[in-house]
Order: sequence, then C-alpha cells, then structure tokens
Amino acid sequence: MEKSNGPSQTTFAGRVLQVRVDPVMGRSGPGFREVAVRPQAVAVIAESDRGEIVVIRQFRWAVGDTLYELPAGLVDPGEGPEAAARRELAEETGYRARVWRPLFDMYTSPGFTTERISLWSAQELTLGPSKWDPDEEIVVERWTRQRALEEVAAKVVHNGIFVAGLLWWLARPT
Repeated sequence: MEKSNGPSQTTFAGRVLQVRVDPVMGRSGPGFREVAVRPQAVAVIAESDRGEIVVIRQFRWAVGDTLYELPAGLVDPGEGPEAAARRELAEETGYRARVWRPLFDMYTSPGFTTERISLWSAQELTLGPSKWDPDEEIVVERWTRQRALEEVAAKVVHNGIFVAGLLWWLARPT
C-alpha cells in the first residue's frame, strides 16, 4: 500500500474543486497522485405516491451533453446531508417530502477524487415552487419503473450517480 512521501501541494483552488498533488512511496518507489478534492454532495431518490421516481434532465458542460440525473448538489458549509438533500430536491424540482431516509454513501471515482455522495430516499411528496441556480436549466420528469428499465436498456442513462440510485430503486421490494 502506498504511503505519504511528503507534503501535498495544492495546484488549483476553485469554487467547487481543488486539485492537489500528493507525493507517495509505493512498492515500486516514489511517485505522485493527483487528487481532485470536492465537498460532500447528496442525491435524492424522490418517489411519488404513484410509484414514480422524480428525474431531471440538465445540460452538463464538462461532457457537452444533456443528461438524465437524480436531483443532487453539494452540501453547503455548516449544512448536514439531510438538510442539503431537502434543499436540493426543492430547488431543482419544486418537490418537498414528508418522509426522508438515508440510503447509502458512494465515492464517484475514488481513483482520483475525494467526492462522496450520500443518497437519500424521499417519499410523500408535495409540489411547490422550484428555485434554480442562475446557471441551471432543468426539465423535471417522473418515471415509472417500466420507463426506467426502458431508458436503461436504450442506453440513454449515463450519469453514474443516477445508475446507482436506479439500481437501488429498481431492486428494492415494491
């Protein structure tokens, strides 16, 4: 197993991302690891009383495509994951939920980033106003289990967080 081989050096510090270089010592000798440091984030599997899941579509600049996703976002400083999940669901979709349950945490790509996502289940939904960030253009949809299976089979679902959430939602007992 690799061990630290000196102090880290931050090479970039932005609003939602820092990049650091960590010197390491491994079995084959010295090396380094580039690490993208991200704040904790949340994603919400919001299910309607009719058994539909709330899905958003939004353009993602980094991949140059519009993706299907779960409502999600960063945990703000001083905010807990449940509060962030509640806020993100309301902001992005307009939905609020009476019943909240933590599901699981996942690392999105642990080979290079610290990003950890907490997935939450939200049920007993009511609809209110949404409040998108100025740079967000979101389309809200509700998918049945059948639609989710069809979209996965059609290979139109590319967001890893959404794939993990869909797997949990489709595999749980109904």
